[in-house]
Amino acid sequence: MSALYEPATTDLFSLRGRTAVVTGASSGLGARFAAVLAGAGATVFAAARRLDRLKELADTEPRIHPVGCDVASDEDRVRLTETALTATGRIDVLVNNAGAPGAVRAEDESADAFAEVLAVNLVAPFHLARLMAEAAPSGYTRSVVNVSSVLGLVSGAPLGGASYAASKAGLIGLTRELAGQWGPAGIRVNALAPGWFRSEMTEDLFADDRSRRWVQRGTMLGRGGEPGELDGALLFLASDASSYCTGQVLTVDGGWTAR
Repeated sequence: MSALYEPATTDLFSLRGRTAVVTGASSGLGARFAAVLAGAGATVFAAARRLDRLKELADTEPRIHPVGCDVASDEDRVRLTETALTATGRIDVLVNNAGAPGAVRAEDESADAFAEVLAVNLVAPFHLARLMAEAAPSGYTRSVVNVSSVLGLVSGAPLGGASYAASKAGLIGLTRELAGQWGPAGIRVNALAPGWFRSEMTEDLFADDRSRRWVQRGTMLGRGGEPGELDGALLFLASDASSYCTGQVLTVDGGWTAR
């Protein structure tokens, strides 16, 4: 390797001195994401409706600051952004993780219920990303990580759901468009598409032997994702390790979508 390029590999994934906002952080993947970013040195504003859960999370890591927030509310999204900016003066990383599942069968889902899922899974990430882009001055790199799903790439029938799949596919399209519009301003926008990981949303899936075997058959690695197996992907997208990466979908699914 040329002597002109000698990166300190330990610094590539560092988030020291940076501010991150993570939505849906009261449990599951969101709580893990907040902890991982804080472990990399970021000051993390962890947002969710269940403030008691957030406070328990914050007790484990002094860099995590709980913010009660319903991402379906315009006012709460503005307040979340202002809270982070008032405290640190910047938002370097936004992880749009909050999500609603919706009904599994399309015929069981009303138009209003469909719209409610999109409000949480698609409209809220757009608004928060726009607030981040508008609030901070240009001149330094910022990263938006939209947490999509393999169900935004392929059908999950008989599991999944129309509103959920539509919102996650829409989030991938939004990722590409915002990346194109905001790239010149130094804002990178990428999507993380997890496969089948244990969370509150997938609790019933993994508790049922038949559906658990379905996951095992459909993944090349023959299993669902384990805790920690999204950590590296998240840090890559959030940090300078991915400084020349934008508009991309990083799929971590054990080979589910590669068949």
